[in-house]
Amino acid sequence: MAANSEILCLPSEGQPLSSDTQIALHGVTRVLASVGRAFVCLDADFRIVHASYLLDGLLGEGVARDLVGRGIDELLGSELFGTKGSLRNALLEGQRREGWRATLQFKDTASRLVSITTAPLPDESAEICDPRMRYVILLRPAEEDEMCSTAPAFYSGAIASSSAMQRIFRLVETLQHSEAAVLITGESGTGKEVVARAIHQSSPRSNGPFIAVNCGALPAELLESELFGHVRGAFTGAVRDRVGRFEMASHGTLFLDEIGELHPHLQVKLLRVLQERQFERVGESVTRTARARIISATNVDLRLALRQGRLREDLFYRLCVVPIEVPPLRERREDISPLARHLLNRVTAQHGLIRRISPQAMRLLLEYSWPGNVRELANVMEYAVAVARMETILPEDLPEEIRAPLAFPHRLSGEHRASSSPDLHPAEEPSGEAMRLAALLESHHWNRSEVARALGLSRTTLWRKMRELRVTEHS
Repeated sequence: MAANSEILCLPSEGQPLSSDTQIALHGVTRVLASVGRAFVCLDADFRIVHASYLLDGLLGEGVARDLVGRGIDELLGSELFGTKGSLRNALLEGQRREGWRATLQFKDTASRLVSITTAPLPDESAEICDPRMRYVILLRPAEEDEMCSTAPAFYSGAIASSSAMQRIFRLVETLQHSEAAVLITGESGTGKEVVARAIHQSSPRSNGPFIAVNCGALPAELLESELFGHVRGAFTGAVRDRVGRFEMASHGTLFLDEIGELHPHLQVKLLRVLQERQFERVGESVTRTARARIISATNVDLRLALRQGRLREDLFYRLCVVPIEVPPLRERREDISPLARHLLNRVTAQHGLIRRISPQAMRLLLEYSWPGNVRELANVMEYAVAVARMETILPEDLPEEIRAPLAFPHRLSGEHRASSSPDLHPAEEPSGEAMRLAALLESHHWNRSEVARALGLSRTTLWRKMRELRVTEHS
C-alpha cells in the first residue's frame, strides 16, 4: 500500500485490526477519497478506530495517524460528541444524521467547516468488519454543500440553521489566519460574544486567553484601570499594582463589549493602543507593548454615534476593519428550534435532568417575536426547566408572555425595539422579564453565582440587571 494511503488502526484493546479488515478499509478509503470524502470509524466508546488519510489534507500531515485511539470529541467537539452531545446520543439510539455542519479541528490545527453524516454500523457488518467498529462518520468540506441546507451547523460553540448565520460562520473561517480588528454589531442578546469566541478559537491565537470586558458596566475611571491596569498609589484604594486586561490578553484576544458606551477620554487611549500598540498603566510612565488582538461589539448604531459626535471617527475605522452584523432572532426563525433544543440540553446537563420540548410548546416559541433575542430564549429554557413537572415541556411551562403575547402590550416588538433609541433606559424593560428573573433566582435558592453562570453573565452584570429590574430576594 502507498504510505500516504495506509492508516494503521489500533483499537483501544491494543490488538491491531486483521489484515483483511485493513485491506477493506484501505479500499473504502481510496474510493471515498477519489470523490473528496473522508471517513472515520468509531468503537463503542466513541474512540477513533480508523481515520481516512484525507484528513491530512484537511488539517495537516500526520493528523489521521495521530487521531487513532482518541475520542471523536477531540476532532468534532463536545457539543456534538460529548456525553450530552446530540449526535452521540442519536448514534446510541441507532439513528442516522445527514448533512450536519461542524467545526473540524485537532490540537493546534486551523479549523475547517465540514458537513458530516453519521450512522451506526448494522449488526450484520460484524461479519465483514472488525466487531469493535460500531459507528461511521462521513466528512466533506462544507463549501461543497448547497446553501439551502436546513440542518443545524455547529461552529466553535455556535449553532444555527439560517443562511445568514452560516454566512457568518464562513466569514469566521476565512479569518482564521487574520489578526485584523473585528467589529460585531447587532441587537442585545443576539450572540455577539459567541461569534467573537468563534473568531478567537479559529485564529492563530486560539491557545491564548480570551478576555472579555463590558465597556458599559463600569464608570470611566474604573474602566481605565480595568483595561490598562494601575500601580500602587495611583488613586485612593490602589493598594497594590494591578495588571490590566490588555496585558492579561497578551497573545490572545481582548473582547470589548458595548464599545459604543466608551467614554471620550478612553476612546483617545484606545486609539493610541490600536495605532501604536503601546499603553501605560494608570499612575505609571513606563510604556508597555499591547500584544492582544482586538474584537469589539456594540448594540448601538455607531454611525449615528459618529454623526452625534459621541464616537471618534478615527477610532471607528480602526475598530471596524472587518464588520460582522449578527441578525436578530426574529429575522432567522429557522434558528429558533435548534437553538432551543441546544439551550435546553445545556440547562438539563447542568441539573442532571432529561427534558424535551413538545410540538405545541415549540410552536409558541416559533411564533414569538423574541425582542430579547437568543439571551431571552436561553432564559425561557431555564425557566421552563425550573417549573416543568414532567419530562416534556408543555405550553403551560413557558412564561406567560410567550403563551399570550397579546396580553403584554408593554412588551416592545422586535421591530419596534430595533428602531427605538439606543439610549432607552434599562429600567423601562417589561415586568415580565423581572418576574422571570425572580423565578430563576428562586429556583437556584438565590445563589447569584449559579444564576450568572446559567445566563452566561458575570456576577456584576447580573447584579446590575437585578437593580435595573428592581428584583430583590424579598420582592
